Amino acid sequence: MFSHNALKVLDARYLRRDDVGEIIETPDALLVRVSSAIAEAERQWGGPGASREWAERFHDVLHALDFLPNSPTLMNAGTGLGQLSACFVLPVGDSLEEIFDALKLMALVQRTGGGTGFSFSRLRPQGDIVASTGGESSGPVSFMQIFDSATEHIRQGGKRRGANMAVLRVDHPDILEFIRAKREPGMLENFNISVSVTNGFMEAARSGKTYDLVNPRTGQRTEGRNAREVFDEIVESAWRTGDPGLLFLDAINAANPTPALGSIDATNPCGEVPLLPFESCNLGSIKLSPMLESGAEGNEIDWSKLRAVVAVAVRFRADVTEGNRDSA
Repeated sequence: MFSHNALKVLDARYLRRDDVGEIIETPDALLVRVSSAIAEAERQWGGPGASREWAERFHDVLHALDFLPNSPTLMNAGTGLGQLSACFVLPVGDSLEEIFDALKLMALVQRTGGGTGFSFSRLRPQGDIVASTGGESSGPVSFMQIFDSATEHIRQGGKRRGANMAVLRVDHPDILEFIRAKREPGMLENFNISVSVTNGFMEAARSGKTYDLVNPRTGQRTEGRNAREVFDEIVESAWRTGDPGLLFLDAINAANPTPALGSIDATNPCGEVPLLPFESCNLGSIKLSPMLESGAEGNEIDWSKLRAVVAVAVRFRADVTEGNRDSA
């Protein structure tokens, strides 16, 4: 069932341990624990019989490795922790209290195995006035370094390094510092970073026009920048370091299924799931190679098998949502 390398990963990250760190769970016991715990959600509709039936069906697809859920589900299902979500987006407001509230929540989420995404676009730029002290703000990138340092010392679920996404709007006055941040060795090593861009910015970059930078505290224009030059800086940094990525804000919010709840301005750590503040995502993966069968013209997709596995996987993830306890 599991390869040698897979068993090493299971030993290191997923199998339960006792109070002195000794492994007390076999790989199949892990699958039984997870499938049984997730199937408990079926009890509210079909009683104990439905729970047992779906536990067996879940175990079958997990045992065959046709489908696997995200890491926190494997780590925490059937335990006292019960936090099953992969990733969260946490809001960061423009005050010291709000910034460190977000830092605390990040630590609690990562302790349970979850990743975290943030938009730092609401933070006032470097050099801006802090009215309560009469001093000057150090800017969003400096606070990102605090989050990065904290993540370095918090292993996700106690077993792996944390994962973060930092997002900054392209019209933030500190955007060039953000774009270039990871060119410096050792900077933001626990973060992926992405610039959120608008259709207007992309059109300005295409035509080489100037666009406005806006102080998020005041809503006032601070200066103009050539959009093509800023885009070239994004390309240069991405070529050198792999970061930043781009988030297309207008496209994301055009597809926002709940616009009445607010605009989306951040994603999970790998960028594949845009989320509102305090939303989480429950991920799962289907292994496609077992979905192939030999045909007259070579390998073909076994659509009936794929359809059956997808149905079980969707049911599994729905039950994850029902049984999840997102409080860290």
